[in-house]
Amino acid sequence: MTVREGWEQLAESLIPLKAVDYYPPGGGQAFWRSLREASEAQAELEVIRSEGERLLKCPAEELTYSLFSLFAVQGSRLEYERVYFEKRRRLNTFAFLSLLEPESAVYEAALRDAVWAICSELTWCLPAHVEAKRPVSETIDLFSAETGFALAELSLLLGSRLPELLRVRIAELVDERLFQPFLENGPYHWEELTNNWSAVCAGSIGSAALLLMTEPQDFARLARILEKTERSMGFYLQGFGEDGGCPEGLGYWNYGFGYFVYYADLLLKRSRGQRDWFSEDKVRRIAEFQQKCFLGGRLVANFSDALPYGSVQPGLSHYLAERYEEVEAPPVLLYADYREDHCSRWAPALRNLIWRDRTAAGPAEWRDGDFWFEDAGWLISRITAAGDTFGFAAKGGHNGESHNHNDLGHFMLAGGGAFFLSDLGCGEYTRDYFGEGRYRYDCNGSQGHSVPIINGCVQREGQERAASKLRCDMTAEACEFALELSSAYEDDNLQSFNRSWIWNKTELPSLTLRDDFRFAEAPESLVERFVSPIQPEMTRPGQLRLVRGQFALELNYDPYQLEAEMEERTYRDHYGKDAVWYALDFRVKQPEAGFGVELLFKFARQ
Repeated sequence: MTVREGWEQLAESLIPLKAVDYYPPGGGQAFWRSLREASEAQAELEVIRSEGERLLKCPAEELTYSLFSLFAVQGSRLEYERVYFEKRRRLNTFAFLSLLEPESAVYEAALRDAVWAICSELTWCLPAHVEAKRPVSETIDLFSAETGFALAELSLLLGSRLPELLRVRIAELVDERLFQPFLENGPYHWEELTNNWSAVCAGSIGSAALLLMTEPQDFARLARILEKTERSMGFYLQGFGEDGGCPEGLGYWNYGFGYFVYYADLLLKRSRGQRDWFSEDKVRRIAEFQQKCFLGGRLVANFSDALPYGSVQPGLSHYLAERYEEVEAPPVLLYADYREDHCSRWAPALRNLIWRDRTAAGPAEWRDGDFWFEDAGWLISRITAAGDTFGFAAKGGHNGESHNHNDLGHFMLAGGGAFFLSDLGCGEYTRDYFGEGRYRYDCNGSQGHSVPIINGCVQREGQERAASKLRCDMTAEACEFALELSSAYEDDNLQSFNRSWIWNKTELPSLTLRDDFRFAEAPESLVERFVSPIQPEMTRPGQLRLVRGQFALELNYDPYQLEAEMEERTYRDHYGKDAVWYALDFRVKQPEAGFGVELLFKFARQ
């Protein structure tokens, strides 16, 4: 039997999904009634209701040609995307309110208008993702695939409450914009990507097909879609090492792995357990990533294009905790607010309502732990000391990762719910941000990371710019981590650069950093740079203090070897706002052909 024949046989055996399949026993409208009346759900439902009231008072904006063309004209994305995502917010909000309050004619009318408006869009793609060599009508990007999945799911859940005209139009558009191009006009660049694109695009198309293709005449096409979707899911999983670490960071784990899970769940349900991605060990290890990358409270080890402050999708988190004994239920204080997702994605928002376990109290904080990701080259340590949580994270890996930053040897320190040494995270997404100018942005280039600047040169990009692990030892008292990093720099004079950390976890924690350099000839200059969101205080020669809340981080150095300088800098954050950061530079006064630099970072109470 061929692979195609196997999928055709499976497609013929698939049972159509019904709305009740989404809910606990006794689901359907009974679920929404019980949710509406549940005291523990009132806070989250009030947020949705308040959004509904806001949107009813605001006229819906249209996606004009002028907005669409801004990306081509000036490379900016936020203007079009603000209107685009607000339209998805209207769709989600009025769909949830219509399910919660089916007696409301106002919400039902607003929902129909929201569906109509999205069905009337020229394309569901973002301008930044339209391919130059492909007609707009054949382009499939992340958001067009998500939109088709959302409309297909909404059509199933609302059923006859949506007018037949809208249900038919949804089916037609999903076929025209997703199914036909996927089958007839590919391959698409994302089908073999090993990052979030393959999971989101293919997962959304596969999910929509599982929802809409229920008749015998659909089975041959459904089999072809599932075959292609499964292939892309295989490529997506290749982006993870056996350690389960996500080099793209927590935000893209939530995004890519979330859509992987949504698809895998629908396939598991419709195949009655015949196709179970969750039984694979690698998927289980990936599911554990989230609980390992927090540094205390909302602080995240945010290497790559990731935000420094994170939250959890309670629906996805509880689903995985139910499936895997190793996955921890998340702290309640980390639950994402309905308004938090500026992209207004339907799939996670729905599952935050239907998958959340409201009977579980949840811990106040993740458990302490030391986590070494061998394939990603990340070390993350989270400990409790002095009644608070402290975190340390450092990375090796290479400079050719998905959403790459040039950051080999970069590290961060956190304590008491605040960063002291940090990562700027992802900047404002523009054409240039993903183009030739990417590493001129401080958040992407090594000039915006806690790594040296050697002879005025920063790190270079590329997979060949890779760190080599020398040591990684973890005990109850300390973590010791060492890397060889000379390949990160394009400098023939640099023969070796070893960076080592000792993270001392007793009492209030401290970190000893040592850099050892060897050159063919003494370099003209070498600057040790550290990145902080806090303006430092010079307390005495050989010490800087970074103060935040009840803790301070004392940065101790040799003033005879190093000269301290500080520069206030700004960058455009992910939401297009100017954000301040401080470059703490320690210039080596007399660099030699071989020398070492040692600094001590010590937490202290204020």
